[in-house]
Amino acid sequence: MKAVIQFQNKQYLVEADQELTVDRIENKIGDTIAISDVLVVTDDKKTHIGTPNVKGAKVVAEVIEHDKGDNRVATYKAKSKYRRVKGFRAHLTRLKIKSIKLK
Repeated sequence: MKAVIQFQNKQYLVEADQELTVDRIENKIGDTIAISDVLVVTDDKKTHIGTPNVKGAKVVAEVIEHDKGDNRVATYKAKSKYRRVKGFRAHLTRLKIKSIKLK
């Protein structure tokens, strides 16, 4: 079973036992969260499309870890000994999708 969810104003295609990286949320590691903004649910036989959300659908996820993204910006100018490293590391959270429920 697959679902399209909207989480933090972004849309993700998820299925059970999948790991998902999102922007940092304030839940602790091991906490379970329920996402009720489910836009589309597809099982083997039928596709349920919401207007805008599918009624009775819910995705349950668990917080696995909090991490920082990897991003460095370096500039270098030849022959002038100019080197500059700027960095931005986004704060991220990894979620594991436990189940997709449809009533």
